[in-house]
Amino acid sequence: MRVIICGAGQVGYGIAERLAAEKNDVSVIDTSVKHIQIVRDTLDVRSFVGHGSHPDVLAAAGANEADMIIAVTLSDEVNMVACQVAHSVFNVPTKIARIRAQTYLNAEYSDLFLRENLPIDVTISPELEVSEVLLRRIALPGATDVLRFADEKIIGLAIECQEECPVINTPLNQLSDLFPDLSATVVGVVRKESLFTPHSSDELMAGDLAYVITPREQVRRTLSIFGHDKPDANRIIIAGGGNIGLYVARAMEAHQSHTRIKIIESSHERALEISDQLKRTTVFHGSALDQEVLLEAEVQDADLIVALTNQDQVNILSSIMAKRLGCKHNLVLINDPAYQEFTHTVGIDAHINPKNVTISKVLQHVRRGRIRAVYSVHHGMAEVIEAEAMETSSLVGPMLRDLDLPEGLRIGAIYRAGQVIQPTGDVRIRPRDRVVLFATQDVVKQVEQMFRVSLEFF
Repeated sequence: MRVIICGAGQVGYGIAERLAAEKNDVSVIDTSVKHIQIVRDTLDVRSFVGHGSHPDVLAAAGANEADMIIAVTLSDEVNMVACQVAHSVFNVPTKIARIRAQTYLNAEYSDLFLRENLPIDVTISPELEVSEVLLRRIALPGATDVLRFADEKIIGLAIECQEECPVINTPLNQLSDLFPDLSATVVGVVRKESLFTPHSSDELMAGDLAYVITPREQVRRTLSIFGHDKPDANRIIIAGGGNIGLYVARAMEAHQSHTRIKIIESSHERALEISDQLKRTTVFHGSALDQEVLLEAEVQDADLIVALTNQDQVNILSSIMAKRLGCKHNLVLINDPAYQEFTHTVGIDAHINPKNVTISKVLQHVRRGRIRAVYSVHHGMAEVIEAEAMETSSLVGPMLRDLDLPEGLRIGAIYRAGQVIQPTGDVRIRPRDRVVLFATQDVVKQVEQMFRVSLEFF
């Protein structure tokens, strides 16, 4: 596939790195000589210094033969114009744009991105995507990550296996004997920064991060069995009243009437603005690094602090301070991957990387075949994918135990006619089944092939 990526920042670079590793023909455009030099030094892609919205630059990048353009510069307007030029001048089939300003995405302007107006096939709002991830994390405090599939009937959980975890040192194939009515499947394990798909005879160890696929109604029980039976967070402090903090507070006001929410915002003007927009949320003006402000917000009685400022250092330090002052848990937004490596050692319970959230959303539309959802996990080392099986798929027909699946692939659940089916050895995948699976990065291409419609089908 030939892809042009406009923007070589963290998101653009991450997408280019992923697609280049899968042997796609990738061209990257950015106005920054420094960013392009990094791309040239580290990735096997073509790169160009210039504006991604300029026709001559797009032409040099191969827009005449491109299958897709992904515009993820820091400017919404450049992203939109790049897609327009790619459509009008070069007839690029698929156009994806990152749109940050929420006014463009208001329902009253929903016709803006129609083909006859601004021909953008997919708009991605990083702030909305991150906000939704935060809400899922807050709703399930025992999980390190929460992924949704099959109309939210199937949930993927990342769960830390601590010393007191009841299922460690137990072969996975014995879990069904110990918990016969539990339909949870361990599909991936991270152990000392090494990621693998486990065999049925493997055991989980203390310190592992386990990726588990389970029906929605068994999420709480699954977390409990893994030693994470944590109560809901009813008293929450949000550090940072930007767009993400405001979105999260609004959503929780609308859907969680029992939750008490407080926001700490450093800008006096912004604090007044969001205070007028929220009904039940108390807004404090001050720094989340100020102990007096944290105590005024009653941090010692809080169940959770969610740090969402634009500065990683403030997010990390304020969350550490909050826990030392008595807050039970913290959830932190961290952009710089260098900080993510030591979060646990300094007292960070969980963190979210906006770059990974945006890349996952983009990959959902890049993946070929009947791919319905994609989540990039653990620094891009694997993906959790929901895909629809077609009549010609190699997965359809044989019992699962007879399938010759690659080493890095594990099926977690099957969704059929509104029912979730656990993938035991005697189950057969049928056409139109939606399959949720875990795939290490080296086998993602094979997964795409498994769910593509072959030419013989037509």
